[in-house]
Amino acid sequence: MKMYTARGDQGQTDLLGERVGKDDPRIDLLGDLDETTSAIGLGRAHAMQDQTREALLTAQRDLYQIMAELAFTDATRPDAYRFPAERVAWLEEQTDAIAASVTLPREFVVPGDTVPGAALDVARTVARRAERVAVHLDGQGRIPNPEILRYLNRLSSLLFILARAEDIAVTGGATLAKNAKAK
Repeated sequence: MKMYTARGDQGQTDLLGERVGKDDPRIDLLGDLDETTSAIGLGRAHAMQDQTREALLTAQRDLYQIMAELAFTDATRPDAYRFPAERVAWLEEQTDAIAASVTLPREFVVPGDTVPGAALDVARTVARRAERVAVHLDGQGRIPNPEILRYLNRLSSLLFILARAEDIAVTGGATLAKNAKAK
């Protein structure tokens, strides 16, 4: 089986229902979401806690659902591919539960004290970029489902608090305390 088709050699690719240029903003967003899930995967590979790994894997699966919805044109998208509000609620619940177990310093957190935390901070910034592209497309009326924007907005909060939880797991809390004293 060949791993390439050569169909994109002229700079076009397929959405489900339409052939578009690889520079189409929807393709940019799909690429940013793909990069987000890969960055989350790197964070998951470095994570020390089972709870972190499980939450990250679930978020990756959610991103694949979002990408599937966005890969369809409006005319061809089945209702089954509409990203549900329940996933946003799950994300909020996860973020709140983890935040309840983490005491943040009053000062700005400087990323990079632990490998798992740093990997998740990179994932957070990649997720924010994908969110900005989604907001731009939404402004053009090209995001069919408001739950996608809500999810992407909340995702960076989950990644931030998971990064802090991982920092604590690796250092026993010494990292956050050291950052607070450094100011």
